[in-house]
Amino acid sequence: MVSRIADQGYLRADQYQDATKFNARVELHKRFSTNQQGWLRWVFEQLDLPAQCAILEIGCGPGYLWQENAEHIPAGWQITLADFSPGMLDEARRNLQAVGHPFAFEVADVQNLPFAAAHFDAVIANHMLYHVPSRERAYAAIKRVLHPGGRFFAATNGEAHLREIHALVERHDLGTAAWGGPSTGTFLLENGGAEIARWFEGVELRRYPDGLIVPEAEPIVAFILSTADTRAFGAEERARLVRAVEAEIAAQGPLRITKDVGLFLATCE
Repeated sequence: MVSRIADQGYLRADQYQDATKFNARVELHKRFSTNQQGWLRWVFEQLDLPAQCAILEIGCGPGYLWQENAEHIPAGWQITLADFSPGMLDEARRNLQAVGHPFAFEVADVQNLPFAAAHFDAVIANHMLYHVPSRERAYAAIKRVLHPGGRFFAATNGEAHLREIHALVERHDLGTAAWGGPSTGTFLLENGGAEIARWFEGVELRRYPDGLIVPEAEPIVAFILSTADTRAFGAEERARLVRAVEAEIAAQGPLRITKDVGLFLATCE
């Protein structure tokens, strides 16, 4: 099966037309992660930035990084949120209305950022670079908009991430037409540092310790379906998926699922 992880038309029209499918994936992690701090809280703690600075988040999605950390955002941070999906950017606007901090919003492709050179002190790319057709163009664009000494933060998954879910799908031949999952050439914890080091200095990887313990089938089913082209996945296929997950839980108890995630930190020359 050909991965659609960087198919921009499909991603914009299906996966990220709005936050529906994204939220199904987020919900699994919110409910069943073993690290009680939470991924977005942890990421925010890694942003060691001055009290006065200009920040760009690319691929901001529904704006959850800032909604989750609303009470900790310094008043002097000028935050611009960009996403290639107008629908996701609309969701971010709605979610952040009550935050009490001003945000700028921009529909933008990371491969061609519509901002002045050396405009930002920091750029954040949270789990989105594996969707980019040309990461070389993306790195060049990010470097252009960062001023010298600016910081680049890029989060992604490792090869082991959710391996039990991927194995379950393969073991039961569920045929979900899934677009996700590690594959050769994607942006991973294993290869991302070397990529970033060609464009930025002082690359550091910080791993976030976590896992999932899931005692019920429905959240896993919702997660798997959220990664699928649902036009090719009808009621019969969904019922077979539910039975497969329920059988796994009946046989072994709550499913213990590996999470392999982390954040690269780097500096613009």
